[in-house]
Amino acid sequence: MKGSSGSLPVFALTAMVVGSMVGAGIFSLPRSFGTATGIIGAILAWSITGLGMYALARVFQQLAEARPELDAGVYSYAREGFGGYAGFLAGAGYWLVGCIADVSYWVLIKSTLGAAFPIFGDGNTIAAVAISSIGLWLYHVLILQGVRQAATLNTVVTVAKILPILVFIALVAFAFQPDVFVANLWGGGEAGSAPGLLDQVRSTLLVTIFVFIGIEGASVYSRYARRRSDVGRATVIGFLLVLALMVAVTLLPYAALSGADLAGLRQPSMATALERIVGAWGGIFVSIGLIISVLGAYLAWSLIALEVLFALAKAGDMPRLLARENRKGVPAPALWLSNIVIQLVLIVTLFSEDAFTTLVKLTSTMVLVPYLLSAFFAVKVTVADDGLSPGRLFWPGLASVFAALMIVAAGVQFLLLSALLYAPATALYAWARREQGRGVLTRVVWIVFALLILAALLGAYGLATGAIVI
Repeated sequence: MKGSSGSLPVFALTAMVVGSMVGAGIFSLPRSFGTATGIIGAILAWSITGLGMYALARVFQQLAEARPELDAGVYSYAREGFGGYAGFLAGAGYWLVGCIADVSYWVLIKSTLGAAFPIFGDGNTIAAVAISSIGLWLYHVLILQGVRQAATLNTVVTVAKILPILVFIALVAFAFQPDVFVANLWGGGEAGSAPGLLDQVRSTLLVTIFVFIGIEGASVYSRYARRRSDVGRATVIGFLLVLALMVAVTLLPYAALSGADLAGLRQPSMATALERIVGAWGGIFVSIGLIISVLGAYLAWSLIALEVLFALAKAGDMPRLLARENRKGVPAPALWLSNIVIQLVLIVTLFSEDAFTTLVKLTSTMVLVPYLLSAFFAVKVTVADDGLSPGRLFWPGLASVFAALMIVAAGVQFLLLSALLYAPATALYAWARREQGRGVLTRVVWIVFALLILAALLGAYGLATGAIVI
């Protein structure tokens, strides 16, 4: 995309990081944690994910400084480190994550409105999908007017949407009850029961990962930064700000509501929690903030997904059609493809029992693959530049271990569902290779592709037999 290189200051880049992370997830945290665990489990979950995601933040900071010429984030890192097909899988997976995340935002908006207008239900009714579809194509028209204008709007929305979250934190802190807090220490597990506590922590990990997706937002747009060093600063600053907000929103409700009350909250649970504490106006206030927040996050993720798809096409790993730009410098065919995918996934939500939760867990699982490849590339770069320096290898090594363990912890169900998306996406890679007169798949790529096809077939079988439920 042309016309705005070097135009974004560190504040705008930080807003891109915060804006892409603070979206739907934070407004669902009270119930998501209240259902699964108590305070001890919540602290452990945030400690594990916080440390792992901080390691990833340091990885993106390190790579922005060590390899400033790689300006498309996770896609560039995977491609440079492990070849075209690995780059394609990372880039295509990340693009699909953006599409699925955007669908989750529409579902949550309609679920929020469903409290006042039952026709929207939990965000997966025919009326909800119809209104979401209208919103989807209105955003399509907005983005076609230019990426720089959309990024400026994202900065304004990011500032606006933080306000209701801060008000929520202040009001719930004011309602702090020590006896309620102590009663919620162990949640569903018995005090001293390690297996119960570990199960509680495991059940919340994908939720904590979901709310941090977007941590790499500044690196995806690094070529728009005034200074490349700003990319790393924006990533770390944005991460620390969001971590503080997430932990506060999770833990403070434990001191105002019982575990049973938290588990019974309707999503978006931040709104219903505040309604229980201060009255109806609190729920309305947070609901308005949620809609602003989610619309802003939707815009941020649309821009990030579009930039990655454009980069794939420019590098020859997607059909060259997707790199064509309109007069405003926007890759219109790539935008059309992204929004068609979003529209199709919106329709699929009609058949989901719990659309929002399914989308959260699927998104979290899929994004771990690009994160893992980025962390591996950081290890490779560090060894090449600094040798086996323990100080320089610590964060890339920790990020690699974290991403690998989280993929295992995600469970087989969501890995198979991910394969259902990764496998057919390879057709776009084959199309691009044929355009260039190159062999479609090498021997190693064939092996990886065969494993993807096998996993996709198992996923399809699981859906058909009811073994996997969306």
